[in-house]
Amino acid sequence: MAKYRFVIDVEKCTGCHSCFLACKDEYIGNDYLPTAAAQPEKGHTWIKLNETEQGQGTKIKVDYIPVMCQQCADTPCAVAAPAGAVYKRADGIVIIDPEKAKGCKAIVNSCPYRAVYWNDEKNLPQKCTMCAHMLDNGEKTTRCAEACPTGALVFGDTEDKNSAISRILAEKAGRVEVFKPELAVEATTKYINLPKPFIAGEVLLADRPGECLKGAKVTLTAKEDDTFLLEVQTDVFGDFEFKNLESNKNYIIKAEYEGYYFTELTVRTYASQNLGEIVLNPR
Repeated sequence: MAKYRFVIDVEKCTGCHSCFLACKDEYIGNDYLPTAAAQPEKGHTWIKLNETEQGQGTKIKVDYIPVMCQQCADTPCAVAAPAGAVYKRADGIVIIDPEKAKGCKAIVNSCPYRAVYWNDEKNLPQKCTMCAHMLDNGEKTTRCAEACPTGALVFGDTEDKNSAISRILAEKAGRVEVFKPELAVEATTKYINLPKPFIAGEVLLADRPGECLKGAKVTLTAKEDDTFLLEVQTDVFGDFEFKNLESNKNYIIKAEYEGYYFTELTVRTYASQNLGEIVLNPR
């Protein structure tokens, strides 16, 4: 039996909203019973893009995180529903029954990801169905994944070890996460490259003002145990960056260049940090 899943690579998402538009095109005005009633024209975002901004000044990063029903294994929405109103299929897709769930607003509030919406006209809670009607008709993907131009949305059968989604999960196993793990639900939708704090800055030489310094060495060390972590060199603009750091952790940044005194800074990643200009003085 197939087990359908999404894997979302946030780094590849450009925020183009093609997935959002494809979902609207598929479901607005179209019933796909018994798995989905038509989506209303307004008020529903079965797949939404959460925009996140990190950094300060000239060092800013913007990421887009596609969020839809996370197809939770423990189905918290089913706990709030009448018997049979929410069920998990053998292929892993969680369905809100368009008939049995009528009038049950509690299903909307039960979703920790706020991915269930209320249809006033139909008196019905609704959400992403992983395009179950398409899969049941023999298609191999969903409308949102089909429309994604960058490959950020990958859909497939994880029971098929040769599928694209299985290969990605195997190749990037150490980087696979769930969205908002603090919610403590068993989400089966997985993410790669979720936004994490970064430390960036620019290295300059005191006796060469206005000149970009390429090739300065910058190292990153964990302050708590003095563990060396990473070393980079400044680029042609004199810039450096350390990505994918742990939140709320103290790091030591050391900048050095031959013939100049080094500079050390202690930085805490309560958020992404732009250190601005780090100026080295000649010996």
